[in-house]
Amino acid sequence: MPYLPEPPHTHGTPGKTGVLLINLGTPDAPTRQALRPYLKEFLSDPRVVETPRWLWWPILNGIILNTRPGKSAQKYAQIWTAEGSPLLAHTRKQAKMLQGYLGERTRSPLVVECAMRYGNPSIQSAIARLKQRGCGRILALPLYPQYGASSTASALDAVFQTLLQSRNMPELRTVRHYHDHPGYIAALANSVRDHWQQHGRPDQLIMSFHGVPRYTLDKGDPYPCECHKTGRLLAEALGLTSDRFQITFQSRFGRAEWIQPYTAPALQMLGKKGVKRVDVICPGFAADCLETLEEIAMECKADFLNAGGQEFHYIPCLNERDDWIRALCDIILNHLQGWLQETPGPAAALESKARALAMGAKD
Repeated sequence: MPYLPEPPHTHGTPGKTGVLLINLGTPDAPTRQALRPYLKEFLSDPRVVETPRWLWWPILNGIILNTRPGKSAQKYAQIWTAEGSPLLAHTRKQAKMLQGYLGERTRSPLVVECAMRYGNPSIQSAIARLKQRGCGRILALPLYPQYGASSTASALDAVFQTLLQSRNMPELRTVRHYHDHPGYIAALANSVRDHWQQHGRPDQLIMSFHGVPRYTLDKGDPYPCECHKTGRLLAEALGLTSDRFQITFQSRFGRAEWIQPYTAPALQMLGKKGVKRVDVICPGFAADCLETLEEIAMECKADFLNAGGQEFHYIPCLNERDDWIRALCDIILNHLQGWLQETPGPAAALESKARALAMGAKD
């Protein structure tokens, strides 16, 4: 296996710790041409589609990649902004805010980078940037609150695959989940309260999570259980009784049974029953993206209103909320225990470099 090139090393340079934020991914543009390679990378991941390759390859390359890119491009075009992909724009802002907030909390030299599991910026390129900036330790944090094999594990697969190609491998830590972290739950609850303060309360609060096939739960994936725990904790924080909220799952794909209840049919049922207003929040997404801005805020809104509902509100993801970024700081600092250290002063750095040169090292 050929190893990836390593950045040059300068003796006496203080070591740094890198924090790598990982989100799902995005195409480079809302076009069919950009969607095809993005969807191919995404749907070729065996963590995402567990169908045997001999069966899945003809379906993916012969049917899906010839029909779905155009349809997906139309959806992306509806949410694309002047900053480009909303998911990438929000994730970059989160990384920038974290860099500043962490600098307030510790004097240990930390570097924050963000990457996408599929598309750009890639995980490999982000790790290369961290190493270029002198990071010998990396904390990989997939931004999925609830652990899932097709999300969290896939993101970490890509991290491990990159390190397999590293000659000078950094130390590595990972964050598995934060679905019940008090700061995360508090930020979610605050976002709902802020919305209600401006718009009043709904008849029903729908907590919509990304769906997964039913068989993944049967085979041991804890994702649906962690979604339900997040939902329960959020409801408790808001003081909601069981008849005022519902946990549902969205983004179903294919013919297999997925975790139920499904979001769109649940909203249609509420509209038919005469429920006048629903609010929908998506606690499983750390930043707004296609699945929240188009699928929920547009498609599901139409489903509810067409079924007889009168008022639909989408509550945005946590995005750049101050309380959320500070909670993320707490999560990161907790996982960095034992790694945090003060930066050595100039004199100590020069002394270290002098010792290395005296022993024959190259400058």
